[in-house]
Amino acid sequence: MKCPISDVDRRVLTVLQGGFPRSQTPYKDMAEQAGISVTELLATLENWKREGKLRRIGSIVDHFKVGLSGGAMVVWHVEPPRLEQVGAMLAGFKEVSHAYERDVAENWPFNLYTMVHGTDSEHVEQTVERMSRACGISDCRILKTEKELKKVPPTYFPDPGSDGAQAKGE
Repeated sequence: MKCPISDVDRRVLTVLQGGFPRSQTPYKDMAEQAGISVTELLATLENWKREGKLRRIGSIVDHFKVGLSGGAMVVWHVEPPRLEQVGAMLAGFKEVSHAYERDVAENWPFNLYTMVHGTDSEHVEQTVERMSRACGISDCRILKTEKELKKVPPTYFPDPGSDGAQAKGE
């Protein structure tokens, strides 16, 4: 069953999908773009959070620009009974930006994925060695980052002020 989206919700979502403004007052700037008050914007976001429509608001860090030019996805083969424990342990390393479980596939037994960042490849490899010793798992592969792809938020509604290029993924 479809729930109609209110005009205010549509305007807030249209502004949010463009990302946070790079300013000292991002919520004020977004509220102005949406044509509402900051109080109304924050109330809308709080309602979305309470209703489960919004999980979180976060930033996307450009690791290269902050001096972390080494990066790798490290895949681990973890026995299912230990998966949650090992995942929590590896996610606790400061060099790990995220860790998640994936189903195994034929000829690919890896079920835990961690994104490891460091100043260079050697730093990443040293971190993976520490992680391996800490959890007692050596069956892993380091898949080095070769190219950082552009990260863009999803577009739900085209911005009426644009030519629609973002909505088409161009």
